[in-house]
Amino acid sequence: MSTIMTTAGLNDLAGPPRELEGRVAIVTGSTSGIGLGIAEALAARGAAVVLNGFGPAAEIGGLCRRLAEAHDVPVRHDPADMGKPEEIACLAERTARAFGPCDILVNNAGVQHVAPIEDFPPDRWNAILAINLSAAFHAMRAVLPRMKARRFGRIVNIASAHGLIASPFKSAYVAAKHGLVGLTKVVALEAAEHGVTCNAVCPGYVWTPLVAGQVAQQALAHGLTEEKVIREVFLAEQPSRRFATVEEVAGTVAFLCSPAAASVTGTALPVDGGWTAH
Repeated sequence: MSTIMTTAGLNDLAGPPRELEGRVAIVTGSTSGIGLGIAEALAARGAAVVLNGFGPAAEIGGLCRRLAEAHDVPVRHDPADMGKPEEIACLAERTARAFGPCDILVNNAGVQHVAPIEDFPPDRWNAILAINLSAAFHAMRAVLPRMKARRFGRIVNIASAHGLIASPFKSAYVAAKHGLVGLTKVVALEAAEHGVTCNAVCPGYVWTPLVAGQVAQQALAHGLTEEKVIREVFLAEQPSRRFATVEEVAGTVAFLCSPAAASVTGTALPVDGGWTAH
């Protein structure tokens, strides 16, 4: 019996189209979790990728080799501390020297702390705003001039459902993510006539190794099953009653970086299972 394979079937086997071939992408906070998934999605579409984040040198070197070999693209790691503006500027310059000017910037680096506002340590407030908000400002400021000059750029800021709504005990995180959504809109307006788009992606709870560890800790601390913690604590406000996946968030970012999204700018796109529809 002969087998007939459709064009769609051939495309599925081939993986995603390499529509970002020749583009240079910086993804901050990308040595694990959502950021690594985003880096992989961009590499799979042909972009040269600069990873950024902390971790053991041998492990990070292995990540770079794996991505480069799997997707036949250049990959390097930059150790810039996203809490330090001068290092963020150096990240943009080192990228330009190694691969060429940045075409795609994904601001993903983030930190969190949970406490009532009267107990919230000021140093944690400052650190969260520095990494989750100010770092995005400094990175965009560093790459925008060359993007405008070349009349192409894609900026995606990884905000959160908490950039659109609030939860108690997360004052710094909610403030930073709301600020990031506002900053996204300003940059989108300023860059719109220069071929540069700027959007925010707002995930709800995403299943990552970090979240898996938090579920286990909560279950142990409260004497509950992990299933009960997931349903009644983590996903209580997420109508889909399932975690988003790293691949879903990464696919959304890849779309916003694609030619098809050239007219999508200034948006805050939830990937939250309906959480912000309440």
